[in-house]
Amino acid sequence: MRRISKLTRVAVGVASLGLVATACGGTSSDSGDSDSSDKGVAIAYDVGGKGDQSFNDAAFAGLTKAKDEFGYKTADIEPTEGETNADKEQRLASLAKQGYNPVIGVGFAYGPAMKAVAAKYPKTTFGIVDSVVEGKNVASLVFAEEQASYLAGVAAAKATKTNVVGFVGGVDVPLIHKFEAGYKQGVEDTKSGVKVLSQYLTQTAEEGGFASPDKGKAAAEGQIEKKADVLYAAAGLSGQGVIEAAAKAKVWAIGVDSDQYKQAALAPYKNYILTSALKDVGGAVYTLSKSVHDGKPLAGTQTFDLKVKGVGLSESNPEYAKVAGLQDAVNKAKQEIVDGKIKVNTE
Repeated sequence: MRRISKLTRVAVGVASLGLVATACGGTSSDSGDSDSSDKGVAIAYDVGGKGDQSFNDAAFAGLTKAKDEFGYKTADIEPTEGETNADKEQRLASLAKQGYNPVIGVGFAYGPAMKAVAAKYPKTTFGIVDSVVEGKNVASLVFAEEQASYLAGVAAAKATKTNVVGFVGGVDVPLIHKFEAGYKQGVEDTKSGVKVLSQYLTQTAEEGGFASPDKGKAAAEGQIEKKADVLYAAAGLSGQGVIEAAAKAKVWAIGVDSDQYKQAALAPYKNYILTSALKDVGGAVYTLSKSVHDGKPLAGTQTFDLKVKGVGLSESNPEYAKVAGLQDAVNKAKQEIVDGKIKVNTE
């Protein structure tokens, strides 16, 4: 039986991009021996890589905080196009062999590779974001995305004037279904009669659903043509296209994972980013890094939800506070979720 715990959130602000040492190539070893003593944290990015202004960049912020606070050497590795599980396995094994500890796979796609590699390197702590992998030396960093998405739905329902809102999911997989389910429920509980348009960009990640802004833009334009005036994207890098389309049409976008109103690359569109459904991936990366640094490495399932402020909703855009009834409705919903009065759907 896996150990389940809930952590106190460690807040991680969006860090400025600094120079990070990239791990050099290496080969896996069945011996579990590393080339040197623990160097510090290493992360292997999900599809879209660094610069997505969302999921991967949030992980990088956590790595940067750990580097600055603990004097760590760090590594962050980009995915390759069309890579296999064997490629992911080799990447994780190379980082462990070089002495990085913890080694964190950012995204559920690292699940099979993590399970195989962790068993070969029992002295290394591994972390995986958005998936549960069994192993004595594996920390599964999972989030209540549906709760943050519910709040996004509340905001959308309060902000819409056409009574039509949209959801764009990157890939049609269970993880993204959680975002859609929470969002729809939040909309429906807040304002009856609001129509939610949903679209998934691809069936698999290999088709580019998380890494194609052009696909996101096209989907958003289609929903805007159908009168949607608030668009929520859970699509990684593809979400940038949704935000661009919303800004061009002068309707609202809702960001995801990071506070996208504050992202430099999205500055031209920020006035149309009403809010973002936050997911403190950076806090999770930092928390696991700190646990290793303190000699008490975490393992098992670590759940980040509203109660521990591991998910939430941003309020950076001044227009957020100007939408009638929005802030009060979100605050009420947040408290009722924490208190257990609202149970948010996950599918």
